[in-house]
Amino acid sequence: MHPNEELIERFYTCFQQKNYKGMQDCYASDAHFSDEAFTNLNSSQVCAMWEMLIKRGKDLQVEFSDIKANDVEGSADWIAKYTFSAARRPVENHIHARFRFANGKIIEHIDQFNFYTWSRQALGFPGWLLGWTTYLQHKVQKSAMQGLADFMNNQ
Repeated sequence: MHPNEELIERFYTCFQQKNYKGMQDCYASDAHFSDEAFTNLNSSQVCAMWEMLIKRGKDLQVEFSDIKANDVEGSADWIAKYTFSAARRPVENHIHARFRFANGKIIEHIDQFNFYTWSRQALGFPGWLLGWTTYLQHKVQKSAMQGLADFMNNQ
């Protein structure tokens, strides 16, 4: 197994074990992260995001598969199952992750998932009605970033 495949496997194994410090250790000090909710996070923000999601995700379950990596880049598929706290609705989010590496650490991590599918599960009728719009996605992004900022300020 390539060392960067081992790094991805360690990252998701720590995630399954709710070990956010182990996840944080997989990132370079100048890492970046983006997904449909959290955009353009720097390394301190991404580390805080995983800590926040693990601490708040009481019923969070993570599965991962199809890990691939070489010296420069890699990918994995993963599934997050949890209750979306704002609406108390169950979510099963299927995510494709892409990574770039430097010096044995993750320097870039981009998660992609279908926002409309997620919003229908997490938000119910409003997600079904508006989940395909940039309006709702921007509203979710703003709320997610505010929640992260609040979490970081209360540390």
